[in-house]
Amino acid sequence: MKFLPLIWAGLWRKRARTLFTLLSIATALLLFGLMQGVSATFDRVVEQANLNRLHVRSRVTVTAPLPIADLAQIERVPGVTGVLYYSQFGAYYRDPKNSFVAIAADPARAVDIYRELVMPESQLEALKRTRTGAAVGAKLAQRYGWRIGDRIPLQSSVAKRDGTKDWVVDVVGIYDDPVLGDLDLLTSAIFLNYPFFDEARVLDRGMVDGFVVRIANPEQAAAVSASIDSLFANSPGETETRSEREYAESRLRQVGDINLFVEAIMGAVFFTLLLLTGNTMMQSVRERIPEFAVLKTLGFTDGGLFALVMAESALLSLAAAALGMAAAAGTYPQLALINGARTAMPPIVIAWGIAAALVLALASGLPPAWRVKRLEVVDALAGR
Repeated sequence: MKFLPLIWAGLWRKRARTLFTLLSIATALLLFGLMQGVSATFDRVVEQANLNRLHVRSRVTVTAPLPIADLAQIERVPGVTGVLYYSQFGAYYRDPKNSFVAIAADPARAVDIYRELVMPESQLEALKRTRTGAAVGAKLAQRYGWRIGDRIPLQSSVAKRDGTKDWVVDVVGIYDDPVLGDLDLLTSAIFLNYPFFDEARVLDRGMVDGFVVRIANPEQAAAVSASIDSLFANSPGETETRSEREYAESRLRQVGDINLFVEAIMGAVFFTLLLLTGNTMMQSVRERIPEFAVLKTLGFTDGGLFALVMAESALLSLAAAALGMAAAAGTYPQLALINGARTAMPPIVIAWGIAAALVLALASGLPPAWRVKRLEVVDALAGR
């Protein structure tokens, strides 16, 4: 600690240069934190996918409907312990910007398949007996201030038989996921009764978007998937069955290879940053060569001066990392909206940011520190 004033004086010898370098590193780590945070959150969503669930969709395209009559055949497949049929559509509340996913399904089957979702039994019974009833995810209800008993008008692109696209539903239940919370996309969705939805719409009546299948043994996922798909092979409604993890990964791939984007962008940013920081440290040390020679004559060892320069590099990088990661942690909840649910930055990303700053400090500080360590006092004072 007694050398801290000396390190501090060296850093602030050229205030403008140090300040701009500090801001450059902080900005890079802010970008790093935001991008890695989104990537880590998506990875966690995939990792938390239930291994006992399979998703059955059309093989042709995800938008092609399947007959609800396929339900009986899927339920008879060995290893299947429950099946949920559903249709989903995009809806919004008052303004198209207030969009979310509406899912029409059988309430009893939905609770049986998604057992992680928690809703009072009385509300579930109310949903079953209320034709226009709806169960709202906790995050969605919190966002719009909906309560039990509210009647809410929804708009969507799905046309009704009465010529409108307005769906008026009664909130009879609010459900939540106490384990995943914000990371569960379903907590930002709304469930409707399938008969109400199917009878009111104009197109695709008697059809569903897909099935969610619960299986007894996740090790049999591949075999059960093959058995389901073989039932509808060479039919107009061929299916493609995937595990929930594969289904989640495929949805993310529609956005693109997020990890590849992050790695490519951050690789370019850190390479440029390494050149910038390394040049700053080399220039700072070059300007103080006579001063380091004087310190050697006063008794500072080669190792001591080496540590002094490395400490300057580490202090600069870590201070910038603290600033950048703090800004990233504060900004991330506003940026990372998982279907409208704000999530905190994963702690591992902050650890990665600090580690990246240490690597940067080592790479940029090592060459000038090594030069100071090998410095000859006579040559330095003579300007050679």
